This record gives sequence, C-alpha cells and structure tokens, in this order.
Amino acid sequence: MKGWHIWKFVLTNSYWHSETITLKPRSRGFHLITDEIHSALPQVAELQVGLLHLWLQHTSAALTINENADPSVRTDLEAWFNHTVEEDTPYFTHTFEGSDDMPAHIKSSLLGCEVTIPVADGRLQLGTWQGIILAEHRNQGGSRRIVATLQGKA
Repeated sequence: MKGWHIWKFVLTNSYWHSETITLKPRSRGFHLITDEIHSALPQVAELQVGLLHLWLQHTSAALTINENADPSVRTDLEAWFNHTVEEDTPYFTHTFEGSDDMPAHIKSSLLGCEVTIPVADGRLQLGTWQGIILAEHRNQGGSRRIVATLQGKA
C-alpha cells in the first residue's frame, strides 16, 4: 500500500459538482455573462482551490474570456466577426436554417464552446478586466445551455 496515504488524501478532499445552467435568449452579439454564472454557482465559494469548466452545448454560439469593462470591445468583436465571416456567401451550402446559420457555425468553431477558469479561496480567478462572454452568432439563437463542472479541494 505504498503511496495509499496520498490517494486517501486526494479522494477524501476532492470536490465535484456539475449542473446545467440555462441562459435566457439573447440577440446576436457578445454578451457578458459573468454575473449569471456566478449567481448560478454559489458552490464556487466552497472551494479552496480548483477549476470551473464551462461547456456550451451549442454549435452556433461560443464562449470566451475577454474585456468586461468597456462594452465597445464586445461591439468591435461582433463587427470583426461579421466582416470576417459574411452572410450570404455564395459558396455556403448549409443555408436551410437561414443566412446567419453557416457563418454562426464558423464563428463558433473559431472561438470554441468551452472555457476553464481557476478557482482560489472561493473566487473565480478572472483578471481585473476579464469577464465570461457568450458570443451569440444567430439572429435569434434561443436559450443556451452551459454545463458547469466544478472540481477542486473544499
């Protein structure tokens, strides 16, 4: 049983929590959701050290960490993505859900559907100007689901 004391410590001092957070429908754009995530997960306060993993269960929206203070950053991100991945591109074939659908899939692939944030002393370790952002790439995307998994030492 060499090393068992280490595993016993790890197994008895680990904390896991997972739940699905449903976000209200939003218009197309980049939306700061840090407060919603924080409100939905009071369990973060129980962790001394750990990780919060957020997984967006959609292919036409994305998650990212970016500027939380100046809303013009989110406006400029939306403008850049719309300029870079234009609607009504003639060679897109996946168009039966609307002209915003295929561009939304591409934008989602560029940003990704997950973020992981360190937790220390019961707080998310976001930088001073960092926030959790939902990038809604559809004109009418509907509600969005995020699987939140907390793991660490309580």
